[in-house]
Amino acid sequence: MKIIGHVHAALTGCAVTYAKNPHILSAINKKPVAGTVNIGMQGLAGDEQGDHRFHGGIDKAVNFYPHEHYRFWRNHLGAMPLLDAPGAFGENLSTVGLIENNVCFGDQLRIGTVLLEISQTRQPCWKLDYRFGVREMALLVQQSLRTGFYCRVLAPGTLEPGDAITLINRPHPNWTLQRFLILLYHNTLDVDSLKDALTLPLVPSNRKLIENRLLTNRVEDWSGRIHAPEDIDD
Repeated sequence: MKIIGHVHAALTGCAVTYAKNPHILSAINKKPVAGTVNIGMQGLAGDEQGDHRFHGGIDKAVNFYPHEHYRFWRNHLGAMPLLDAPGAFGENLSTVGLIENNVCFGDQLRIGTVLLEISQTRQPCWKLDYRFGVREMALLVQQSLRTGFYCRVLAPGTLEPGDAITLINRPHPNWTLQRFLILLYHNTLDVDSLKDALTLPLVPSNRKLIENRLLTNRVEDWSGRIHAPEDIDD
């Protein structure tokens, strides 16, 4: 066991409609919570999701985003108030020390009295375009490999900002999240890596994605996830 980082902020949000499209719900606007936060099997107490088809649930209970990435985005996008505080990417936990290139699939993490397990990387969607007011922001996040990741909750409990993050177990040290992201978005048809990835405890959607690539030698269509259904400047 070793300490590999700490919690910069814990955040929750409520599902609300977009002003430009009242048919779309989102809870991406997360705000920091002061003091102790209760975490159950479905995530942080008081947190909501706008579309349960793609967000929330056991395997996406807690959304992590490295606070270190904010410097990259400020340099890339320029100054914007959204990047002055954690929560820009809809994260539940803003962390320091955990980057996609130094954490792995299946890592078990102790934070406060909560035990978490890294379950999957985030697949950015077009709601980030709306959030930032930047066309193809989701695609930029995907290409940068600075996506953040999700954890499932193995043991509920409490945590608070400033808590240490302790690595309890690392069963797949050869599979950093960055390696998986490179396979998803850059070296998309690397057959040997695709086959190797199937040895991981993948969530069903990721397993199906990998199996389909091996079966068809084609990459799935990202357009529905990446491209906003309307012009963000309207």
